[in-house]
Amino acid sequence: MVIVGGGKAGGTAAATLRDEGFGGQVVIIGREPGIPFGRPPLSKTYLRSEEDLEGWYVKPADWYEAHDVELRTGSSVVAVDTAAHSLVLDSGEELEYQKVLLTTGGQNRRLGIPGAELPGIYYLRTVAECDAIKHEAVAGRRAVVVGMGFVGAEVAASLTQLGVSVTAIYPGTNPLERVLGTEIGALIGAIHRSKGVTLLAGPQVTAFEGAERLEAVVTDDGGRVACDFAVVGIGIAPDVSAVASSSVAQENGVLADELCRTSATDVYAAGDVANHLHPVLGRIRVEHYNSAEHHGAAAARAMLGSTTPFDYIHNFWSDQYEHTLQYVGHAEKWDDFVVRGSLQERKLVGFYLLAGVVRAAVGFDRGGDPEWEPDSEMAACARLVALRARPHRGLLTDEHTDLRSLAQ
Repeated sequence: MVIVGGGKAGGTAAATLRDEGFGGQVVIIGREPGIPFGRPPLSKTYLRSEEDLEGWYVKPADWYEAHDVELRTGSSVVAVDTAAHSLVLDSGEELEYQKVLLTTGGQNRRLGIPGAELPGIYYLRTVAECDAIKHEAVAGRRAVVVGMGFVGAEVAASLTQLGVSVTAIYPGTNPLERVLGTEIGALIGAIHRSKGVTLLAGPQVTAFEGAERLEAVVTDDGGRVACDFAVVGIGIAPDVSAVASSSVAQENGVLADELCRTSATDVYAAGDVANHLHPVLGRIRVEHYNSAEHHGAAAARAMLGSTTPFDYIHNFWSDQYEHTLQYVGHAEKWDDFVVRGSLQERKLVGFYLLAGVVRAAVGFDRGGDPEWEPDSEMAACARLVALRARPHRGLLTDEHTDLRSLAQ
C-alpha cells in the first residue's frame, strides 16, 4: 500500500491500515519534512507560541519504524501509471503498488501581481511558513492580511493577540460571508474591529511595493497600506500534480466515490484533494482537519475491502480570540437562516435551511463540540443534517425544544 501525501489524511490512513490488521508493506511519500500532523495550530496556538505540535501528531515519531511503516519525507510523486500499477518519484525512482491512496492535500493559491516575490510576503500551510511568520510577528509591527477566510481570520486574530497592528483586505462585505452568510460574517467582522483590526472590505490587492522588501500593499481603489510584512490567505488549490497526466478523473480535485475510489482501479483519494461523493451532502471537496482524519481512515478500510460508504457529516471549528465557532454539514446555498439564541449577545446556534431542509448549522460560543460531546446541541445538529430533517422553523428557534428530540 502506497500513500501519496504525508499530512493528516495520509498518516491516519497508515495508522488505520495497521489497526485493521494489514501486515503488508506500507509506504508514505510526503513532500514536507517531519511526521504527519494536524495543521490547525499553525494559524492559532503554535503561531502564538502557546503550544508545540506534539499533541497534533497522528502518531509519535517512533511509531512508524515500530510498525514497519516506511516514511519517505522530502519526496513527491511526479507520475502515476495506473495501468502498470507503478509511480515515479521526483528522484526518478519507480515504485510498484498494489493499491495507492492520494492524500496530497492542496497548495496555497498565490497572487501573481507586481512585487509578489518581495521578501516579507508570506503564505501559511507548512511549519516552515508558520515559523517565518512567527519571526515577523513582533509587538508594535504592522501587518496586512490578504483574505479573510478561516486561515486569514485566524491569523489576523493571532497577530493581533501578539500585539501586531493588523489591516485585513478581502473581497465582499464581511469576513467568511461566502461560507457562513451575512449574519455570522457581520458578527465576526464586528469582533475583529473591536479588537483593533482595520477591515478593508471590497478592494482587490493589485501590487506589493518595496525597495529591498515589502513596504506597502496597493489596492485597486487607489489605496496604499504601509506595512512591515503581509500574510496572504486566499485559499488552496487541490494538489493533483501526481496524477495530472494519468487516467484518474479530476474536477476540482480528484473525483472519488462514496468508497473513496477514483476512476482508476486500485487508486483511492481522501482529504483536501478528494472531490468525493457523499451519500447525504452530495459531491463536495472539504478542506478541514476533522474531515481529513475521518476520510483517511475510511479510505484505508475501503482499500482493505470495506463496503461501508463514507457518510461522515463534515464539521470543523475556528478559534478567534476568546471565541469558538463550530460548523456541521455543508451548505453552498440556503434560502433561510434560523437563529436559536442571540446574534446581538454573540451566543447562538444558527441553521442553514434549503426548502426547509437543514443543510448545515453553526454554533457561535454555544452548542459544544460534535466530535467530543455526543449529547451536545451541535451533535444533534449533525444528526439533523444526516437525516435531511425538515423541522418546523419555530421548533428550531424555541429554546424549550430539545434539539435532540428533533433528531430522533
